[in-house]
Amino acid sequence: MTGKERMLIAMQNGRPDRVPCAPDISTMIPERLTGKPTWEIEMRGNPPLWEAYMEAVRYFGVDAWFIYGALDFHTDSQIRTHSSIVSETAERIVVRYVHATPAGEMHSETTFFAANPAWQTEKPVKDLPRDFAKLQYFYPEITGYDATTFEAMRAAVGEAGAFGIWVGYPGFQNWYTMVHGGLEALTYAYHDRHDLIAAWREMEHRRSVRIMEMILDARPDFVLLGGSGSITLQSPEIFRELSLPTVKALTRMAKEAGIPTMLHSCGKQRALVEMCAEETDLNCPNPLEPPPMGDCDLEELKRTFGHRMALMGNLHTTDVMLRGTAEEVRQAAMRAIDDAAAGGGFILSTGDQCGRDTPDDNIRALVEVCKIYGRYG
Repeated sequence: MTGKERMLIAMQNGRPDRVPCAPDISTMIPERLTGKPTWEIEMRGNPPLWEAYMEAVRYFGVDAWFIYGALDFHTDSQIRTHSSIVSETAERIVVRYVHATPAGEMHSETTFFAANPAWQTEKPVKDLPRDFAKLQYFYPEITGYDATTFEAMRAAVGEAGAFGIWVGYPGFQNWYTMVHGGLEALTYAYHDRHDLIAAWREMEHRRSVRIMEMILDARPDFVLLGGSGSITLQSPEIFRELSLPTVKALTRMAKEAGIPTMLHSCGKQRALVEMCAEETDLNCPNPLEPPPMGDCDLEELKRTFGHRMALMGNLHTTDVMLRGTAEEVRQAAMRAIDDAAAGGGFILSTGDQCGRDTPDDNIRALVEVCKIYGRYG
């Protein structure tokens, strides 16, 4: 089978020729392999991250889990953003952004590093009640899309793996990137100005549904619902209120269109998996992190929910992938296959993204195990 066939069969709870090998090497490792400062990729697109990822796929021989599909949306946006470099050293570049809206300006700041991913050091919303009128302009109506870049990406992936596109959903896991003060500020707003939180949820829900309509029209291989920290950065009760209705709507839309869905949420995920298995049309959750980073027992998840959905994960990214030997990686990979591969519906991966200094031999050990030990029968 091709990597594409293998991934798509597995994520729809089927049994491919062998267990797919799709470690999460989405950002840091491809950037390292370019040999360039990280800011060249993240700030200047030299090369674009998706091209660096496909080079990494070829370098390691993994099954591609392509999540960079991008539609260029046509909107009625009234925001004008201007950027300027505040400071630049051999280690970091600090960029300031001015977001001009009809309701006033907002400011944010991002620090780009030479050897690590960028970090948002100032966020645009300083006070939610005061800035809410400006925030609304970040959610313009989508009127259509251009698929030129999207189709170029699809052609580049070819049969190497599954070609996907990302869509978000409301909740603290996305909003903390917008609000200065992060989770603390959002928690106060949730209790003190719940009317604004509810209005924000509705704005993002409408936008996510509209984006999903455009995505399904473009027909990727799968859709990734991105919600890192959905249970870690908010409680299961808040997830149920703010996020779950949108997850239900998006997975239902995709199922009706015949396109499988995955949901990525690092950190604690056991309660989320149960909700998605029982109340949504989700095909496959990931990365199912083990303790202490997460709370997932792969064998228990397979036993409890394997009849309903596929699973993707869950090797520990630090204890096993970063600090372990290649033999320790092999042993952990074989245990994961024993725990979750029976009958199909399992993709061997890592518990969230591998760190930039993960040894190449450890990633190659995963490929070796899937090719030899991951064959059914």
